[in-house]
Amino acid sequence: MHLELSGFDFKSGVYYFNVGEGPHRLWIDYKKYGFISAGQGKQWGDAICGFREGDIFAAYLKGRGFVGIGRISARALPIRDVKIKNRPLIDHDLACKEMSDNINSDEKCEYVALVDWISAVDAENAKWKSKSNLYTTTHVRASLDGQPETKAFLEAQFSVSFSDLAK
Repeated sequence: MHLELSGFDFKSGVYYFNVGEGPHRLWIDYKKYGFISAGQGKQWGDAICGFREGDIFAAYLKGRGFVGIGRISARALPIRDVKIKNRPLIDHDLACKEMSDNINSDEKCEYVALVDWISAVDAENAKWKSKSNLYTTTHVRASLDGQPETKAFLEAQFSVSFSDLAK
């Protein structure tokens, strides 16, 4: 996918995204409702806001492994502005009851990007191979463009082709 902007050609990237479970987010909600989130501080909100519509990412669940491959279908917004199936996200039956903490603070609220899951598994079926040099980081979002071994592992485990997805 290519985006044209003021004469420049931007190709959507392939990214790593740390789904980081905690009091404000749970993988089970992400998978069920088709979104990812980050926030509760400017640096985390800024990280998810860096995604563009069409970006492909691999969702990583710390301590478990990779749990999904998704495509951003709508850029991140403050949770208060996000609707799924024409209902505010916070009105859905979310397993994570604290997602709406700091809802009125642009700096501290949770930011939510909508996702089309290409392939996703439950946390107990996360894909990982010990001592394999697979890429992980504590950052919320990072490029996988320089990580050929990790991309090959993800393609095999999730039956996807990143080059086909980027078209």
